Amino acid sequence: MAYHKVNADQRAQGHSPYLDNDDLQATALELEWDMEKELEEPGFDHFRLDGAVQHHLGNSQSPDLDLEPIQPSASPKGRFQRLQEDPDYISHYTRQAPKNNRCNFFQILKVFCTALIVFIFGIVIGYYSGKKCPSPPASPEPNNPHTYLEILKEIKAENIQQIYRDLLQFSREDDVDTAMKILVQWTSYGLEDVQLVNYSVLLDLPGSSSNTITLKNSGECFYPDGQQCNRGTKTLHSQDLLNSYAAYSAKGTLEAELVDIQYGTIEDLIRIQAITNVTKKIALLKLGQSPLLYKLSLLEDAGFGGVLLYVDPCDLPKTTDLADKAFMVSLNSGGDPSTPGYASIDGSYRQHRLNLTTLLVQPISAVLAKKLISVPENSVRKDRCVPLQLPSTEKKIISLNIQSVTTYRTISNVIGYLKGTVFPDRYVLIGSHHSSLNTSSGQEWASSTAIITAFIQALMLKVKRGWRPDRTIVFCSWGGTSFGNIGSYEWAEDLKRVLQRNVVAYVSLHNPVRGNSTLHPIASPSLQQLTAESQSFNCVEKTKCPGSNVSSVQIQGDSDYFINHLGVPAMQFSYEDINKSENSSFLSEALFPVHATKTEELDPSFKLHETIAKLTGQVTLQIANEPVLPFNALDIALEVQNSLKVFIGDKVDASQLLAVASQLRDTAELFQSDEMRPANDPKERAPIRVRMLNDVLQSLEKSFLVQQAPPGLYRNILYRLDERTNQFSVLLEALEHYKLHQSNETIQAALSEVLNSISSAQVYFKAGLDVFETTLAGKK
Repeated sequence: MAYHKVNADQRAQGHSPYLDNDDLQATALELEWDMEKELEEPGFDHFRLDGAVQHHLGNSQSPDLDLEPIQPSASPKGRFQRLQEDPDYISHYTRQAPKNNRCNFFQILKVFCTALIVFIFGIVIGYYSGKKCPSPPASPEPNNPHTYLEILKEIKAENIQQIYRDLLQFSREDDVDTAMKILVQWTSYGLEDVQLVNYSVLLDLPGSSSNTITLKNSGECFYPDGQQCNRGTKTLHSQDLLNSYAAYSAKGTLEAELVDIQYGTIEDLIRIQAITNVTKKIALLKLGQSPLLYKLSLLEDAGFGGVLLYVDPCDLPKTTDLADKAFMVSLNSGGDPSTPGYASIDGSYRQHRLNLTTLLVQPISAVLAKKLISVPENSVRKDRCVPLQLPSTEKKIISLNIQSVTTYRTISNVIGYLKGTVFPDRYVLIGSHHSSLNTSSGQEWASSTAIITAFIQALMLKVKRGWRPDRTIVFCSWGGTSFGNIGSYEWAEDLKRVLQRNVVAYVSLHNPVRGNSTLHPIASPSLQQLTAESQSFNCVEKTKCPGSNVSSVQIQGDSDYFINHLGVPAMQFSYEDINKSENSSFLSEALFPVHATKTEELDPSFKLHETIAKLTGQVTLQIANEPVLPFNALDIALEVQNSLKVFIGDKVDASQLLAVASQLRDTAELFQSDEMRPANDPKERAPIRVRMLNDVLQSLEKSFLVQQAPPGLYRNILYRLDERTNQFSVLLEALEHYKLHQSNETIQAALSEVLNSISSAQVYFKAGLDVFETTLAGKK
């Protein structure tokens, strides 16, 4: 320590407010004496001033004070004697007597005990805080194309093949057991939140014996695949025979005349009804051209009693040989038939619906169809395919026997969540399906599940290194798909309010490899651009990169509810065989028995599976991580205009529709340029603006859901029936309905539905723009 003496004369000149007090001066001087006395006491022999730190009077208002260090005197008495000689010195300080040793002992003991208690308390706090608090997470990795590439590189064909073969080991098990094993597999890869969601639903299962078709003219009895009824053929492929049926068909026996109505179009019905009475007769119907449920509704209205379904070999790809195979179809439009429109949860009211149609419907093979219409062998040409047709001069009497069992069973969904970090309340759904209670769909479900599982495996490797998506990715493996997408319908109806607000897109993996010739991408209009761009992403390392046109057409599978009830943008990649037939649409409604060897014959190296997995993964990652949702509003407006321009050719006044569609395009262009373009620039991107913009983009397609649509047709009018049609399906059906009933009422109702949808979308876009303008004006 160092001490300083203040010169009295300089102090008087400085006028320091802190030093002009007499009492303070006297106390300071006596303190100096006291410290000098302390130097005399034992224990201060080694006291040193050399290393003392000088403390400056930082609060002093006089910078001219002359402060000089006090030099210790030779005798401790010297300084005290000089102070006493000063006549103005008055002592105001009385030094206390030194404390005794006993007090010092208790003081030291108190300090020691206090320190010991604090030390022990600190150890306890440190132990429990270290036990409860997890270690700090690793810094999150950024989301960019390089990150996507790292994830997708982990998806390998050999991994998918191994997962596929593992899945086949429990393909014959119960739906709940299969779902449970998928859950365990997903959890083993590190997916944290995986749930098994069960629903008790009404299923129509095959009976104990196969359905039969008897030709009364000859007395011959046949099974659906064309084999004659006897014990030998029945046991040969008994499971395939049992699963050759129409779920939820009417049950019983019907004996009636067979009437060939080809594809069951309006023209076919008009032609047949002009020459014969079709009441209670059995229709011979080809699958294709339009949805099965729509055609069956026309036949039911016309008065038919039964239907024999088959696929004309001329409509199948040349590489496909399914002529001798029957198949399964479902007559369920979607969900549990006993709880239409609401979830099958405990306590729900159950409607007693044993069948969903009055028609007795039975799928048959093309071989049986040839036998029924008596096609001679020499009429088959090798150079070209001749479509099957029953000669108009022949009259065939058929006896149709259909038996199936309607019962309640448990179906299971596997739902896994990978939580997002920025927008955890926004969901990107990616869905596959697993084995159902019957095996009519064969092993094609294993391809779907293997791809989604491989994607999860690749994602979790990156998650373990600290990466997370911005939005939550929800992985779904649906049960009950072949009975009418029951698992996805029930789950979505159960969580409808949450999903309406949170889901931004649905990515489908339904039957991804059904051929090996060409890639077939399908996407809603708002996702067409992203889907097209993603194809080039996977072709970086390949020399041949064929671009496939992206279309917005109706697709099969569990995306149905999300497209038609929630208005969620959806997309799907799949490989198919090239089919030049104009009647090939909707052939995928037939579920042929596919055995394990078939999939490996189509894709022996599993490279096609790898391609689908990477394309699907690329789209999913972009939707889940782009700050602004990669949806294109202008593409929707253009799709609407193109659909209406084609419609002008028909004798319908569409001038008002075109005017509203033009306004929609103008508003969409303004929205695209004024809002989306700035938001995609990181320099101009504001979080509140991005959130508002994404809320608008997320609901773009909800305006295009009509209240009602004919059976089998989408409520979302942005999706066309197939590649051949460009009009809105509801308008196209209304025109066909006019031909049959000569009533203009259906056309006017359809025009009103479409007009309201387009107008609603235009108002929605405009409201979004107004909100942005108001927000910006308020900030200014």
